[in-house]
Amino acid sequence: KRKIALKNFDYYVALITATATEEAGVMHMYKDWKPLNLEGDSQKYYETAVERKGKRLKLVAARQDEMGMTAAGVLTMKMITLFKPRFVFMVGIAAGVAHRNSVEQIYGDIVIPDVVWDYSSGKFVSAKRARVSYGEVGFIPRPRFVNTDESLIALVERAIESPNNEFHVHIGPMACGSTVVANSEVVDKQIHSQYGNTAALDMESYAVMYAVEQAILPKPKGLIIKSVCDYADEEKSDQYQRFAAFTSSQFAKYLIENYLPC
Repeated sequence: KRKIALKNFDYYVALITATATEEAGVMHMYKDWKPLNLEGDSQKYYETAVERKGKRLKLVAARQDEMGMTAAGVLTMKMITLFKPRFVFMVGIAAGVAHRNSVEQIYGDIVIPDVVWDYSSGKFVSAKRARVSYGEVGFIPRPRFVNTDESLIALVERAIESPNNEFHVHIGPMACGSTVVANSEVVDKQIHSQYGNTAALDMESYAVMYAVEQAILPKPKGLIIKSVCDYADEEKSDQYQRFAAFTSSQFAKYLIENYLPC
């Protein structure tokens, strides 16, 4: 087989968002983001740099052109290929779905998944053939999982325990699906019935982590950093999205400037 020379990491962190509100949170992390236009690529990228331990470390950020897993996976793989980041962070908003009788989640709380799973993967059948049913429609789940690198979870735990940490952070599974959920029955039947300790729900995380897992060398490490903006129930609203986007990006900044190895 022909050997191909592999370059080292070029960028420190690639930051990925799915919405304009989330992108605004990332832009507030630093004041000197500069547009980075690549010939033949309509995607908008922005870059900046941070100084740590005498090193200048480059960051790159981009927002998906639409929500969902397909756009997330494509953009993540593009950024890994183009910029060769050492770390890939997805920051933004999510629904807090932890059982309220065991864990209190409030708006702006951070959720860091140790495992991300696709709850929407499965087969629709008749209600008689499935444990999960909605009227006459049944669903046989076939969840898929991607684990977060254990060293990153250990790093997050150190950050949480620091006396300088101002954030309330939950570590636990995150469910990911292709549609917006504003129905507590869906959360109970299709999410908690499969993975009872799921802490949050979003529409992109699984694709980001899957792309990281499948990337060629030099392979980055991926981390999802999302904040609670609603509870995926009938009272779902956009009221706290800006606040959640801000707290998630600020916790990402806290990790970048204090805990990520460089």
